[in-house]
Amino acid sequence: MSRRRGPAVPQLVGVSSGPRGAGADPPRPAHLTASNVRIEYRAPGTADSDITLAVDNANLELSRSDFVCIVGPSGCGKTTFLNAIAGFIPINGGTLQLDGSDIPGPGPDRAMVFQQASLLPWRSVLDNVTYGLELGRRMKRSQARDRARGLLDLVGLSGFADRYPAQLSGGMQQRVNLARALAVEPELLLLDEPFASIDAQTREVMQAELLRVCTAQDVTALFVTHDIAEAAFLADRVCVFSPRPGHIVREVAVPFERPRHQRLRRSPEFLALVDEIADVLYGGGAEAGPDAAAPEGDVH
Repeated sequence: MSRRRGPAVPQLVGVSSGPRGAGADPPRPAHLTASNVRIEYRAPGTADSDITLAVDNANLELSRSDFVCIVGPSGCGKTTFLNAIAGFIPINGGTLQLDGSDIPGPGPDRAMVFQQASLLPWRSVLDNVTYGLELGRRMKRSQARDRARGLLDLVGLSGFADRYPAQLSGGMQQRVNLARALAVEPELLLLDEPFASIDAQTREVMQAELLRVCTAQDVTALFVTHDIAEAAFLADRVCVFSPRPGHIVREVAVPFERPRHQRLRRSPEFLALVDEIADVLYGGGAEAGPDAAAPEGDVH
């Protein structure tokens, strides 16, 4: 059961970044644990000695069904941290664990949703969603297609199974991308600014849809974004990264119950939460590291 399901119209409560009150849910076992993670980065074509410390002493803990967002300045290492959790890059210090076991590399227990949908243009929408299931030979083709149809219905694309990516808008392509990630039933969904290239109106719709889908599927999610309002709308907690070398300088609790209506964005409580996160990010809460003035683009 998701711990963040609530009435259809959210009850707005005071903003707080401290621990929950006596009526809060009891602590749950950790699902993802990052302890003192250190990640070094060397740009392709540079000398072995030309190493950037991207992430240092990063600590984070997620329980099952959590939806946590990471915000931080460009180049602070938040995408690098996400890639390490996905198993795409190694860490140089500390530990990354899922349910108490070290993360050795990519695996079906994690799925990544990138900024670009990167759908296979020669495959239909339905066949794009089944691709991961076919690749891992996890189920028969008929079962995979049945599962894909159910997920397309969940993301609002039940009438588009036979279309091709070129026939879809950017927002619709990202819905397919999300369905494809969910098809393998990951224990942890990792999202790297998946709505950054979508227009503002579609982006707000997609944020609400993502939250609805993750709540319906009881998914644990870690979402990286530059957009503070996006993080405040989606997350149970917002983790603020420092400038490079990145680490979490503060976690801000989000007090709004799921589901969340678009009108929440206009409430005084929501705006106060956005201001609180912004104060940490821009107002001195995130202390500058030795590489804070380095050019952007090397590490995200």
